[in-house]
Formats: sequence, C-alpha cells, structure tokens
Amino acid sequence: MTTPEITIATPADRSAVVGSLVAAFVKDPILRHLFPDEETYPRYAATFFGHLFDKRVHRSSIFTIGGGASTAIWEPPAGQPAAPVASHGSREEAGYPADVSTRVESYDQAVHDALPTFPFWYLGVVGTHPNSAGRGWGRVVMRAGLDRASAEGLPAILETSNPGNVELYRRGGWEVVGSMAEPVPTWFMQQPPR
Repeated sequence: MTTPEITIATPADRSAVVGSLVAAFVKDPILRHLFPDEETYPRYAATFFGHLFDKRVHRSSIFTIGGGASTAIWEPPAGQPAAPVASHGSREEAGYPADVSTRVESYDQAVHDALPTFPFWYLGVVGTHPNSAGRGWGRVVMRAGLDRASAEGLPAILETSNPGNVELYRRGGWEVVGSMAEPVPTWFMQQPPR
C-alpha cells in the first residue's frame, strides 16, 4: 500500500483533523479524565483539539496525511518555555463548565511544570482516525516533526498518559525522561536530534 503525501495543515483542514482526533482519543486516559461524560465528550474534545489546531496552524507545524486521517500537532520552540498544552483562556471562551475547566487547567499546569526549560520541539498530539489505523501513518506524520527538530539540532518532547504507548514510542527512538502521577499517570519522553 502506498502512503499518501504528508501535507502541512491549513485552516481548511480543521474539521477533518478535529474529527479524526476526537475519534482517535475516545479511550485515551487523559482525554477521558478531562471529559469523562460520554454525552459531552465529542463536543468538549472537539473544542480541545480545535483550540490546539487553531493555536498552531499558522506555525506550519501540523502535519497530516490522508486528508486529516492522521495528524501530528507540533509546537515549535519559539516562545518556550512551552505554554500549557491545552490552555483555552477563560472558561467562557472554551465553552466548558467549571468542573471541566478546572480539570483542563490543572492538567495544563501539571504538564507545564514538568516540561524542560531548554528549547525543544513539542509533540502535543499525534492521532489517527480508527478507520485508518494500522497503516503506519502516525509514525509518518510524527517523523515530519522529528525531521524539523533534527534540522534545528533540537530534541523533541512528548507526553503520554497511555501506558501502552510508552513501549511503542521507545521502539521509535524515544526515551522516558520523567513522569507524573497526578492528575493521571503520565510519562514524558524525549528524542534527541538525529
């Protein structure tokens, strides 16, 4: 099977990318901690991923494949130490009720506090729509950001709350460099420039 071309997302890709990520993260531990209610998960997760997309789309650091079926949202090193990964400003701006907003802000702060202060490329999200899973597209879109980090001589950082992903990322050259237990067990991983 031929791998489709990697593209850099534009605002026109927002709907496809957000829809794929909402579907990809239905069982993700941190997303389910943030948005545990089955009925509101699709709406709140779409707000969450839409914000991440909007924040980074003009930085040419969102890589997609298959029309948005697989996406990696990277944060370039400009402006680091990194801003919280999911910061939405006020609760009213995000459209979250107070309890959801508190969980999102708490997680943002915990991640922010754990990230290094040196320059790095941050892989905030990588996900593939379940209908396209198993094709290796996630590795392909991730590699696009790793290549940019390496070209700048910088490491890449990610965090995952899915224990199954730790070994998957290790096989791809990532190393665990830290962890946090609360609000959800999370591992921080780094890949040096190649």
